[in-house]
Amino acid sequence: MSALLAKNGHWVFTSESVSQGHPDKICDQISDAFLDLCLERDPKARVACEVMVSRNHVLIGGEFRFNRENHSVSGQETEALVRGLVADVAHDEESFNARSLKITNLMTKQSEEIADRVESDDGAGDQGIMFGYATRETAALMPAPLQCAHQLLRKLKDDGARDGALGPDAKSQVSLRYDGRTPVAVEKVVISAQHSEAQTPDDVREILTPLMRDTFEENRLELPKSPMEEWFLVNPSGKFTRGGPASDAGLTGRKIIVDTYGGAAPHGGGAFSGKDPSKVDRSAAYAARYLAGNVVAAGLAHDCLIQVSYAIGQPEPTSFYLRLPRDARCDAERLERALPEIFPLTPACIRERLGLERPIYRVSATFGHFGREPGADGSFPWERTDLADQLKREFLS
Repeated sequence: MSALLAKNGHWVFTSESVSQGHPDKICDQISDAFLDLCLERDPKARVACEVMVSRNHVLIGGEFRFNRENHSVSGQETEALVRGLVADVAHDEESFNARSLKITNLMTKQSEEIADRVESDDGAGDQGIMFGYATRETAALMPAPLQCAHQLLRKLKDDGARDGALGPDAKSQVSLRYDGRTPVAVEKVVISAQHSEAQTPDDVREILTPLMRDTFEENRLELPKSPMEEWFLVNPSGKFTRGGPASDAGLTGRKIIVDTYGGAAPHGGGAFSGKDPSKVDRSAAYAARYLAGNVVAAGLAHDCLIQVSYAIGQPEPTSFYLRLPRDARCDAERLERALPEIFPLTPACIRERLGLERPIYRVSATFGHFGREPGADGSFPWERTDLADQLKREFLS
């Protein structure tokens, strides 16, 4: 892993994920669903949407602006969007449900000063630093502990909630043992999964065990030979029958490490959800991942870390940084000079080249923004590796 100190021999690294029903992820999904609604009406819409949930109350606030006349989002539409998403996520508890939910809508029109600064020269929506990372640890070019943590919860969502036995709120944590750069075995797994009152701890473990085994078998990772109870911890705090906002508050943008690389690479600090692609917190992080992924897919290096930075209102990045391992197969300085020429990193170019002005964002708000298959609907375009052949020709010939 590029962002970690190089280690020889065996070592352990851990990442976590959270499910679609986690309070913070409910907020991310509402924020991105509102963004998608705006982009459906105007691809040039500007949106900064933040959400908080607590008990049976959702507060949605921020700013938005349409460039097309006669386009808006009414309070009734916003309320319907929030209730529909909560129902879709499947929280239906007495203290948090779509029917009786209280909604406070504080969305307002975007400041004209901000609009003028970022629109006049297609400048960046704010200053900031963004990182992109890729590694050959997995086929998805993602760190293996995070990829496994996401997979566990996707399986739980798709296969594990049969007959209402499990609820929508869950967390996973995966610790893998490495031999040098290669993940080879499972060290420890933790899953906390919301369940019905009728389920015993043994019932929950019985549901989750085959999902866990399938995940690590698919990733060709060896399981420990010690008793399963010692390394596979299921609901270690005991019962977990009340989940989501019924038991904890949530905020947009509070799971940025889950959203990115699970701690295996730096994060610039800015969250993604609820921000339109003029905000470089989001679009430049996607562009950096796109470039890093193509470098690794081209076989130029085992892993690649990219940093890019911006100043508010300015279109050109203020810096571009590339880091490759010592055994990279290309000249890192030459590649660092070439990448911003191959893919100019102005906000306008990023949006155009990656097709970011489309309603493609709600799906990214759960199970990570990276390591996902590009969709026929245009989702996850930053995961394409369509530059790899060009990079091979230019740097491996």
